[in-house]
Amino acid sequence: MASSEATPHAAAAVLDHYIAGRRVAPAGSRGAAVIAPSTGQVSARVPLAGAGEVAAAVAAAAAALPGWSAAPPLRRARVLQRFRELLERHRDDLARIITREHGKVLDDARGEVVRGTEVVEFACGIPHLLKGEHSAEIGAGVDSWSLRQPVGVCAGITPFNFPVMVPMWMFPVALACGNTFVLKPSERDPSASLFVADLLAEAGLPPGVFNVVHGDKETVDALLDDPRVAAVSFVGSTPVAEAIYTVGSAAGKRVQALGGAKNHLVVMPDADLDQAVDALVGAAYGSAGERCMAISVAVAVGGIADELVARLAERARTLKVGPGLEPGMEMGPLVTAAHRDRVSGYVATGVAEGAQLVVDGRGLQVAGHPDGFFLGGCLFDHVKPAMRIYREEIFGPVLCVVRVPDFAAAVDLVNRHEFANGTAIFTRSGHAAREFAARIEVGMVGINVPIPVPMAFHSFGGWKRSLFGDHAVHGPEGVRFYTRLKTVTSRWPDDPPGGASFVMPTH
Repeated sequence: MASSEATPHAAAAVLDHYIAGRRVAPAGSRGAAVIAPSTGQVSARVPLAGAGEVAAAVAAAAAALPGWSAAPPLRRARVLQRFRELLERHRDDLARIITREHGKVLDDARGEVVRGTEVVEFACGIPHLLKGEHSAEIGAGVDSWSLRQPVGVCAGITPFNFPVMVPMWMFPVALACGNTFVLKPSERDPSASLFVADLLAEAGLPPGVFNVVHGDKETVDALLDDPRVAAVSFVGSTPVAEAIYTVGSAAGKRVQALGGAKNHLVVMPDADLDQAVDALVGAAYGSAGERCMAISVAVAVGGIADELVARLAERARTLKVGPGLEPGMEMGPLVTAAHRDRVSGYVATGVAEGAQLVVDGRGLQVAGHPDGFFLGGCLFDHVKPAMRIYREEIFGPVLCVVRVPDFAAAVDLVNRHEFANGTAIFTRSGHAAREFAARIEVGMVGINVPIPVPMAFHSFGGWKRSLFGDHAVHGPEGVRFYTRLKTVTSRWPDDPPGGASFVMPTH
């Protein structure tokens, strides 16, 4: 098994933080290895910021806040427009960085950059969404209006699985609304965040408006403890999301914390089976299952189960698994050796619990990459709701098939799960689709769409223990999260005041 000692740390480049418009060398000795998942070799060393470095980044953001928040919204939007142009120009550069450090195949990494860029495009039009409302003559000579103002210094704590897209769910909207930002990316694949910071500077973003501090729990705790941080956005596992929401909210911060998922795809007996199988294979095994919107449960309704499982097994056995930078690959490695072993452990648990392991991807060897963190696609049948492989988020290329007798049982199964991030139904019946959309208790729903990730001008967020906080991310909900509503009531009397009033004003 490869470890962080596979290559001496001294031989790997040490990454910087990004504070006040420039790259800053780490001040302390704490650090971690960045390991290429396809080879198991150390590619860089990432610093883990302490309280002092976090304080410096927050101070830079706080110092930049007055000027940036006072800038006309159009001026802020034009910086983001130039940033969008740079993202398009450097899409392939960013995609290669993602693939080298995360492991996902290159086409998938390009798609991640595109989906992140779409949020930047949305943010370029935010001046329209920052408009308030105005009411004339709410009383004699009295007008009232509302306006949206930035909340202040914002922090983003983001996961390894989308090192470009998920941060772009956050900071473009925050910046367009007039806030400044401190990003704490995953220490597993941190280099993309520095590349993005350089592009923002090239686009004309003033120093201090966007900052990057690498780190771990100590770094996150310092962000949560700093009273200058007004809002925190998080995407990750449910236990961490709940902890960040609890601590941040208790400190008076505005918090949106997206947690885990166990996304179901319901296959009705009348579904186009070819379409459903294609959808399931891509949604379950794409990006090695390391997606919060991955489909990890196929709900086979009625008599369709046997044929569905047979077709899924054939496809799972023939997945093209290899390094993400090699052409033609359908699935790359998992992000770390520890995570690969954790997912393999879930497969062993499923067997012990009595589920039928139809396809076993453990022990996969990829030619020329003996130390890569590869795991083949795994497929379980006859999974029961009480099993751990059904209840818990595995976050790997493991698809569980649960058999139910009818539509009502499928809806009940989905609604009883504690996670409610995304779900989908495949059917030819408009009635079944309409009923599913109305009755399902999940935040994002697909109808003959396996991964219903909303476009940037809608908002992304689950229900139940998949989201802590009142606001989803990006789209209109993002604008509401990164702004505070202020209402102004105004009178300009012609005559001198008539004396003090001691009663509730009415009109």
